[in-house]
Amino acid sequence: MKKNLKMVIILTFLLLLYTSICAVSYANNISSDIANSVFRLHVIANSDSKEDQDLKYIVRDNLLEYMNSICKNCTSKQDAISIVENNKDSFEQIATNTIKEQGYSYPVKINIGNFEFPTKNYGDISLPAGFYDALRVEIGEAKGQNWWCVMFPPLCFVDVTSGVVPEESKDLMEDNLSEEEFALVSKDSSPEIQFKFKLLEIFHNFGLTTAKK
Repeated sequence: MKKNLKMVIILTFLLLLYTSICAVSYANNISSDIANSVFRLHVIANSDSKEDQDLKYIVRDNLLEYMNSICKNCTSKQDAISIVENNKDSFEQIATNTIKEQGYSYPVKINIGNFEFPTKNYGDISLPAGFYDALRVEIGEAKGQNWWCVMFPPLCFVDVTSGVVPEESKDLMEDNLSEEEFALVSKDSSPEIQFKFKLLEIFHNFGLTTAKK
């Protein structure tokens, strides 16, 4: 009897271990695939003062206007990154000129890299927390609140207007993700898919998903 109980305990432990390994592997693969299809924008204000936060939004608006003009025909993340890399100096100049026009003299630091992002909602699309390639814009001391958006697929303007993701943006995202991955980021998904999304968040919070590249 004791031998059978011991065997049951061992088998239960092995099953839980196997399930955990499979869950972590699944979360890593899905998180990595989503991140590999998305290029984001990250603007950080000089401070949390009202003036600096207002300035952040003005800089953001001017950068978005320029970004939308040069990236409107992008069909992949790599297209967007290549265009931004080739126009990095222009992004920096637009931010610097905007800051000066508003009466400030803050320096601007522009980087293209892999950065950590929290879970973020864009209309009816949600991106799980994780590390994403992004254009980061740091204003002054960059100690203020952040503003995040998605440069590709183009979801940036969602935060500033209606909160509704246009169908063409969804189509681009769907083209660059698997069926299950797209279901994971869509708020209209089933309870099972929503559970998997929460799983990604939990694993990321515990540092179990893939970190920086």
